[in-house]
Amino acid sequence: MAPRKQEFSLKRSGGARSGSVLNLRSPVNSLSLRRSSAVLPSVLTFAVIVASGGLLLMIEKGLLNSVDTPPPRGNGRRLDYLRPSQHQNPAADAESQILQDIRNRTISTVCGQKNMPHSVWSLSPIQRKTLLQHILVNDEHRFLYCYVPKVACSNWKRVLKVLSGALESIHVKVKMDHKSDLLFLSDLKPEEIRFRLKHYFKFMFVRDPMERLLSAYRNKFGEIEAYQRKYGVEIVRRYRKNPGKATGDDVTFAEFVRYLLDEDAERMNEHWMPVYNLCQPCAVPYDFIGSYERLQDDARYVLQRIAAPPHVQFPERQTWYKPVTPQTLQYYLCTLPPRLLSELLPKYILDFSLFSYPLPNTTSQNCRH
Repeated sequence: MAPRKQEFSLKRSGGARSGSVLNLRSPVNSLSLRRSSAVLPSVLTFAVIVASGGLLLMIEKGLLNSVDTPPPRGNGRRLDYLRPSQHQNPAADAESQILQDIRNRTISTVCGQKNMPHSVWSLSPIQRKTLLQHILVNDEHRFLYCYVPKVACSNWKRVLKVLSGALESIHVKVKMDHKSDLLFLSDLKPEEIRFRLKHYFKFMFVRDPMERLLSAYRNKFGEIEAYQRKYGVEIVRRYRKNPGKATGDDVTFAEFVRYLLDEDAERMNEHWMPVYNLCQPCAVPYDFIGSYERLQDDARYVLQRIAAPPHVQFPERQTWYKPVTPQTLQYYLCTLPPRLLSELLPKYILDFSLFSYPLPNTTSQNCRH
């Protein structure tokens, strides 16, 4: 039986928004299950997730009331993601080890539920297709990389092209072609996929979910005309009372969030699809999960681990790049209608909890600052 897709429920009068997930205004005394097949975490699962810090704020505010637990997928094997980098100082290394240990225990426990699928082949066809189309292959250095848009994936693709000889150097100034000169798992036969999943070093990189969303919003709707035409025009027509002649270049963040709430997570555009759906960290036993916040150190470790030639270095951030600062993110989240944010967060709850990111603090006191 194909696994039930990631799903949460939202209780409210007059029906529920498709893809909506959480009722914050009708707290109850215990978690409820709407379907007999839903998975209720064990006490250990709950303790590990709380320890991650990602759900602590929700628990304190009672935001987990009435939430149906999503069924993660995986094989339950304990993962050893991080080995110390010789370039890190002891304090930074200790922080990394704590973070990775929390991720290890959280993912192992959540993915260890007895009714979880045990491999990529246990995923539904659409889940497996998405995953295999996002895992890049390098046979010479024997590694697999699951790329996540808006988490330095363009630079990683550049590194892969240099390693394969398609690019002479990471410094070659050429517009990134995200498909050519790259080998994806989806290009291979099932037996070839199985061999590489079993024997190759597997890694991915993650980023704060809301920061990643804001980065995608600012980039795609503020700079990319193709996205404005394909998505922006439809968003404005659907969510603006008086859209007029929509051009898609003035989509507000609130309109973008409303669009996300109505989208099926498994069919979203890859730039705002949850990392969990893109890379399926329960179905694939990744050897290393790096962080965007520690990009250079974690990238350096990966290059050492795959025995990349010394001249292959991870690219520095481009000078023209405008990062999402904590202040910018806080501004956008604080100006978002609270109801929209309360519905949005649970849609990305596995990204928060599995990868140990704290939920944003948008209390009135914090937003005033």
